[in-house]
Amino acid sequence: MPRRTADLLRVVVLSDTHAPRRWKRCPPAVAEQLRGADLVLHAGDVCTAGVLEELGAYAPVHAVLGNNDGPDVAAWGAPETLELDVAGLRVGMIHDSGPTTGRLDRLRRRFTGSDLVVFGHSHIPMDVAANGFRILNPGSPTDRRSQPHGTLAVLTLEDGRIRSVDIVDVT
Repeated sequence: MPRRTADLLRVVVLSDTHAPRRWKRCPPAVAEQLRGADLVLHAGDVCTAGVLEELGAYAPVHAVLGNNDGPDVAAWGAPETLELDVAGLRVGMIHDSGPTTGRLDRLRRRFTGSDLVVFGHSHIPMDVAANGFRILNPGSPTDRRSQPHGTLAVLTLEDGRIRSVDIVDVT
């Protein structure tokens, strides 16, 4: 796992890019956030593996399968769920987290070893934390649906802990 000399890690979190219908190529505002990233997490609905290759030009990428992802995304290596250690922070990933009601507790039960669970599917950005457990949906940078802006999230990690989470408007 990449590690910055100042022990700060910058992680860009994306979901629901929906290429090629919504993502023809990396939007400039997204590219601006990706520059200087140490890691990229994509919570599914990439739709084509080419997006993951494009993101990989900025930083190493971990992704999960979404309900609209083709076989090439699975062949790239995206599983349905993923659990990984990001510089000491235990991260779980899934595309569809299910209904809003009970989401935090449901994800806590499903990803018992995780400090943070990243998910997508709804295109609605959300950052909720309780009792040392956090869930994060970065929204969609390209398909805002009913949201005022397309979004992504930027995590800053320090010594295995989340120092900050920013939901960033990119449209």
